[in-house]
Amino acid sequence: MGDNLTIGTLLDSHDPAYLRAGKMNRHTFWVGQSGSGKTYALGVLLEQILLQTALSVVVLDPNSDFVHLGSTLPGIDPGAAGELAGRDIRVFGARGSAALQARYLSMPVRSRAAVIDVDPLHDADEYNAMIRFEERAHLVGQGHLVDFLRGTEEPTLHRLALRLENLGVADWDLWSWGGRSITEDIDENPDATVLDLGGFPTQAESRTAALAVLDHLWEHREQRIPRLIVIDEAHNLCNPDPATAVEALLTERIVQIAAEGRKYGLWLLLSTQRPSKVHPNALSQCDNLALMRMSSSRDLTELGEVFGFAPDDLVDRSPSFAQGQALFAGGFIDRPSLVQMGARLTREGGSDVKVPLR
Repeated sequence: MGDNLTIGTLLDSHDPAYLRAGKMNRHTFWVGQSGSGKTYALGVLLEQILLQTALSVVVLDPNSDFVHLGSTLPGIDPGAAGELAGRDIRVFGARGSAALQARYLSMPVRSRAAVIDVDPLHDADEYNAMIRFEERAHLVGQGHLVDFLRGTEEPTLHRLALRLENLGVADWDLWSWGGRSITEDIDENPDATVLDLGGFPTQAESRTAALAVLDHLWEHREQRIPRLIVIDEAHNLCNPDPATAVEALLTERIVQIAAEGRKYGLWLLLSTQRPSKVHPNALSQCDNLALMRMSSSRDLTELGEVFGFAPDDLVDRSPSFAQGQALFAGGFIDRPSLVQMGARLTREGGSDVKVPLR
């Protein structure tokens, strides 16, 4: 279908604006303050990727913004509607029929330990017990891990069971134990997999779900399956100052994918309101920039320093952008351009709540 992703019109000429599909194999930074139309615009791009490419998309969606990515709007072009209807788009969440679940015992030991706050130095006995438990993990099967640990004769494993229970981790709806995991769906390589992280009752559960998926993608990177990993509100998962062990591992994993993932076909799209809230080692690896309205001079200065290929005079126009207008620069566009984003083809999931009028 060609290399062009039609995203809207050029502000200076009203001609169609295109991004180059072939250059989505670079990391992308998508930024704009609240009310700029950032999430709506990102949906426009994702729709075009689904229409024009065979690239598998994995969306980490904290605000349920993309849960209707497979639901076309009435009145759109019948051809596009038919194409999108034929795409394999799977949506998983804490609520609804398709449960977002992962296997605790399939996560790397470091991640499992972080979830129950076991430090390899301060809690050396428990951490070592988790390492040694690897050879018996398959014996848990469909059963509950806490019951299995309590059924052993090892006091250290009993303490791990206490941690799982006392922290409430054992009761998380996230765990499938021996059942189907979200990673199995991702491995089937659908056109899009949307992980609705917003329905979990705690941030710890939401962040652990994201970590389970990113760990899995990285552990299987040698398969070299092209995937676009979209992280909306990226400051939540790639914070330069993580507050918990799970958040630290999330940031570490995303920075690792940013630094090394391109050669394995793992390409990031990081979307956020503030560049300063995303770890600089992830930000600096992005070769594509989409900048929407941004009023903070400090943020604009930082963006100008990191993305030297974006002309200063165009970056400086960002505070005056109307909703849905953006500067695109980098490898995925022929030259830096100001664009009015086009209309969505699918339903937007997290639109603003309107003020009720009398």
